[in-house]
Amino acid sequence: MFLITLLQAQSNMIANLVFIGVIIIVFYFFMLRPQQKKQKEQKLFRENLKVGDKVVTIGGAHGKIVELNAETVVVDVDRGVKITFEKSSISDELSKKAISK
Repeated sequence: MFLITLLQAQSNMIANLVFIGVIIIVFYFFMLRPQQKKQKEQKLFRENLKVGDKVVTIGGAHGKIVELNAETVVVDVDRGVKITFEKSSISDELSKKAISK
């Protein structure tokens, strides 16, 4: 009797471990992997910025890149008004959006 109970408990434990493993795998493929891919694309985008690109910052400022440095970007936002941003604050390029529409 004790042996049967022990075997049932052991099979339940194995089933629980398999279930947790499946949840971890699903979590990885639906949550972590896409986020890592997006971060990689954003990094590549920021590395390929060039003078003359029309960009949007995370804060919503629109402008044209007039100067690039190692970690910063100078953006002309309105008739000679230039603001320096971190490269990490550039979220999107307007030039590509206009072409794709």
